[in-house]
Amino acid sequence: MATVLVLGATGYIGSRLIPRLLDDRHTVRCLVRNPDKIRPELRSQVTVYRGDVLHVETMHMAFKHVDVVIHLIHSMGAGETRFIDLDKTAASHVVTLAAQHNVKQIIYLGGLGRRGTSSSSHLRSRHETGDILRSKGVPVTELRAAVVVGSGSVSFEMVHHLVNRLPVMICPRWVTTRTQPISVDDVLAYLCQSICRSSVYGEIIDIGGPDVLTYREMMLTVARVLGLRRMLIQVPVLTPRLSSYWVNLVTPIPSSLARALIEGLREETICEDRRALERYDIRPMTFEQAVRTALERIWAYSPHPSSSAAPYPEQESGLDPSHLLNYICKVDVQVDATELFAVVASIGGENGWYYANWLWRVRGGIDRVLGGVGLRRGRPRPDEMKIGDPLDFWRVERYVPNRQLLLRAEMKVWGQAWLEFAVDQQQPGKSRLTQTARYYPRGLIGLAYWYAVYPLHTIVFNGMIRAIRRIAESRKPD
Repeated sequence: MATVLVLGATGYIGSRLIPRLLDDRHTVRCLVRNPDKIRPELRSQVTVYRGDVLHVETMHMAFKHVDVVIHLIHSMGAGETRFIDLDKTAASHVVTLAAQHNVKQIIYLGGLGRRGTSSSSHLRSRHETGDILRSKGVPVTELRAAVVVGSGSVSFEMVHHLVNRLPVMICPRWVTTRTQPISVDDVLAYLCQSICRSSVYGEIIDIGGPDVLTYREMMLTVARVLGLRRMLIQVPVLTPRLSSYWVNLVTPIPSSLARALIEGLREETICEDRRALERYDIRPMTFEQAVRTALERIWAYSPHPSSSAAPYPEQESGLDPSHLLNYICKVDVQVDATELFAVVASIGGENGWYYANWLWRVRGGIDRVLGGVGLRRGRPRPDEMKIGDPLDFWRVERYVPNRQLLLRAEMKVWGQAWLEFAVDQQQPGKSRLTQTARYYPRGLIGLAYWYAVYPLHTIVFNGMIRAIRRIAESRKPD
C-alpha cells in the first residue's frame, strides 16, 4: 500500500478516484483550495491539506512522506489562453516539490494526439505539462486519453447536450475527425493499477477503448442509446469560435471552454500503440457500453441503499446536474424535524398530496390514458415507508427517516422526474423543509412538456409545501 497525494481531488476524475484508492487500502491525501468541496463522507478517511498548486509555499506539508503523486489538474476553464500558463506553473511546482521530497512516482493523466505537431492549444498544453513533470528526474507515468465517457466529463456532456436538445444539427468539419473514447471506469482502473507499478515508470502510455469513431458516429450512438432520431448536416464554414458560440447557445458549456475543446476536436486523438493492453490486465468497454453505463440509471429504476450520503438524484443516477431543470420551494416550520417529517412521510395514498388533490387525480387519469400507472397503486402501508415502495405514480428511491424522502416518477413525463423533500433541524422547535422537483427532459418534447406544465407546477408545489407546514404546525402539542 502507498501514501498517495491526489492533485485535482475535487474535479471530475479526482472525486471518483478517491473512493477507489481507499478501497485499495492506500493512504490518501488531497491538496485543495477549498476543503469543503471534499465530499463529507470522505473527509474522515483522507487527509486534506488546504493549498494551491499555483502558490508553491502552500504545498510543502502535503508532499512530505508521499510515495505517489497523481496529477489531475487542468486549468482549461480559466480562459482560452490563460490556462496554458497556469498548467505550466502548476506542473513546475509539482515536480519541484516531488523531487525535493523524494516522491517515487508521478502519475499524470494527459491527452492523446501527435506530440509536437498539434495546432490545438488544449492538446499542446497537455503534452507540455507531461514534459515539465519529467524534467526533474522523478519517474513519471503519463496516461494519455481522448474523450472520457461518463457523467460530468465536459467532452461527453457536450455531445450529450447537443444530441438531447437538437433534432437537426448543423455540424462543422470536425464531426468527421476520428477519436478513441474511453469509459471513465476504465480510466480510473488504469490510474489505480499504475500506482507503484515499476514496469510503467517513465512510460507514456496511450489508453483508449476498442472503438475508433468519428464524432458524428459518437453522436448517433448517443442518440440511439437515448432512443432519439437525429439528423447531422455538415457545413464547411463553422470556425472553432463560431462553433463555441453555438455550443454555448444550446448547452450550459461556456464558450471559452467549448472553444478550447473544439480546437482539439479538429485533430485525431487515437492510440498510437498497444502498450496499455500489454502492461495492464484491463480490457476497456466499447463506446456504446460506456454510454449505456453512464446513462442507464436515468431510464431504469434501481433502489439505492439508504446509508449513502449523496442526497441528490444527479449523484444517484450518474446524471450530470447540468441536464436537470429544477423547481425549489423552502419554508420554515415551527415544529421539530421529526414532527415535520412525519407529515411528509404520510403523503400519498388515502392521505392525498395535501393540496389540489383534484389536479393530482386529473394527472393520474391522463397518465392512465397514455398507458401509465396512474394513481391507482396508492401506497402499500399507511404508516410505514421503505425504499422501493410504490407511492401512487411515484416510487420511493431514497428514504432517510427524519431527513429525506426522494421519489422518482413512474408516470409518463417524456424524460425522468424526481420529487425530493429534505428536512433540516434549525433550532429546537424550528425546522426547514426544502421541496425540490427535478426533471431530465428527453429531447425537445421533454423540454416542451416541462415549460407547458410549469405554471401548474408553481401553483401545486407552492400550495403543497404550505399545506405541509400548516398540517405540521396544527399537530404541534400545546
